[in-house]
Amino acid sequence: MVFDAIDLLKKEMEGVIAIEENKIHILDEKNFRFSLLDNLIHTVVFGMDNHIRQACSWLIRQGGSALGVWSASIQPFYEAMGRQEIHGFTVPAINIRTMTYDTTQAILRAAMKNQAGPIIFEIARSEIDYTSQRPVEYASAVIAGAIKVGYQGPLFIQGDHFQFNAKRFAQDPEKETKSVKDIIWEAIEAGFYNIDIDSSTLVDLSQKTLKEQQKLNYTLAADMTVMIRDLEPEGINISVGGEIGEVGGKNSTVDELRAFMDGYLEELKKIDKNLKGISKISVQTGTSHGGVPLPDGSIAKVKIDFDTLEKLSEMARTDYGLSGAVQHGASTLPDEAFDQFPARGTAEVHLATGFQNIVYESKAFPADLKSKIYHYLKESCVDERKENDTEEQFLYKTRKKGFGPFKKELWQLSDDKRQYIMAELEKQFVFLFTKLGVNGNDALTKTYVKPVNMPVSCPGILR
Repeated sequence: MVFDAIDLLKKEMEGVIAIEENKIHILDEKNFRFSLLDNLIHTVVFGMDNHIRQACSWLIRQGGSALGVWSASIQPFYEAMGRQEIHGFTVPAINIRTMTYDTTQAILRAAMKNQAGPIIFEIARSEIDYTSQRPVEYASAVIAGAIKVGYQGPLFIQGDHFQFNAKRFAQDPEKETKSVKDIIWEAIEAGFYNIDIDSSTLVDLSQKTLKEQQKLNYTLAADMTVMIRDLEPEGINISVGGEIGEVGGKNSTVDELRAFMDGYLEELKKIDKNLKGISKISVQTGTSHGGVPLPDGSIAKVKIDFDTLEKLSEMARTDYGLSGAVQHGASTLPDEAFDQFPARGTAEVHLATGFQNIVYESKAFPADLKSKIYHYLKESCVDERKENDTEEQFLYKTRKKGFGPFKKELWQLSDDKRQYIMAELEKQFVFLFTKLGVNGNDALTKTYVKPVNMPVSCPGILR
C-alpha cells in the first residue's frame, strides 16, 4: 500500500505507533515490523505527496531509533584503526543500486549469521541520479531493511564519490562546487554521516610538482571538510574520505599521498588547527569501476597492485593517523583477490557492479523485463556507445542506468523471484564478509560506536 492521504496513514498507525513530541513509541512491534513498515517505505519510494513521504520517512527513522537502529558515523572506529588498536580486516562498503529495501535485508541477514561488522551502505553522486534514489529515500530504505530483519546497532550510511565533474568544473567552477555542496547538505540531513569527497578528477598531471598537481584536489577537499564540520549534528563527527587518484586512471604513489595530505592539512590549519580531517584516503591501484568488459560481455582479469596498496595504507596510518587506504572498483575481481585486502592492511573496499551482475544474471530475473530494459538502453543511451563496442559491451556498461526508469517493476517483482535473487546476493555477502575478515566484529564495532540521541523534528502533518 502507498499512503495517498494523511488520514489513511494515521488510521494505520492507530494502536501501532504513538507520537510524543519528536519521538515515537512502538505499541505493537510485530504489526509495525511486518505490516506497517512495508507500506511506509513503499510510500517514501513511490508516493506522490511529498508531505506524506516526509512523514513516512520520519516514522521509519524514529521507529528505527525506538528499536535500537540508528544512523552512525564510523569515525571512532576508523580512529582506532589509525591508532592501530584494531586491525586484520577490511570494511566492505556496498553500493545498492536496486531493490534497496530487500538488498539491505540480505546484507544484514548475512552479517547477523556471523556477527559481521562494520558494514557500510553507500550510494555515489552519479548513482543517486541514474538509480532515482535521493538520499532520504536511500537512507529510509536502509533503515527500514534493518528494522525488518530485527537488526540492532549502528548503520553506516555513506555518500560515495561525491565527485567534482572535471568538464563542468572547467566551464563553471562555482556552479559545480555548489552542486557538490548541495548534495552533501541533502545527504547529511537524510542521515548520511559518512561522506567521501572526490575532487581527484581535478588533479592536473601537467603541473611540474606533485603538490601543484594535487593542489586543486586538496584545496577543495579541505573546503568541503570545513562545510561538513559546520553541518554535522551535535555529538556526531562525520567520517570524511579524500581521494588522490581517479579510479581507472594511473596508479597512485606514496609521494602523491604525501603531497595531498601535507597540502590538505595545511589548508585545514589556516581555518582551525583543531579541525578534524579525513579518516581514510582512496587510491588507484589498477582497478576500474565495473571492470573492463570484453567483446563477448565477460570481464577482463585485472592485475591489482597490492604492494602499492599496502604501502599506501601503512603510510596513511603511521604518518597521518588515518585508518588506511580505500580500494574502489573491487566487486568484479576474482574471488582469490579478496583475501589480499585485509592481509595488506586495506581500510575499506567498495563493492557495486558485482552485485548488479548477480541481479541481472539471476535465472529468477524476468526475461521480458530484461528485454524491456535493454530496449530502453539501446534507445536512450545510444550516445554512450563507442564505435568499437559490441552490443554485449555496450549493454554491460549501460545497464546500471536501467534501475531508475524501471525501479517500480523491480521493487514489485513477485515474492518468489525477489527471494531467489536475494538468496543469491546473501550467499555472496557471506562469502565477502568472510574473505574480508569482518566476521565476529559486531561487538567490536559497538564498543567504539555508541548511539547518539538525534532528535529530528516531527513533520507538521503528523502533529
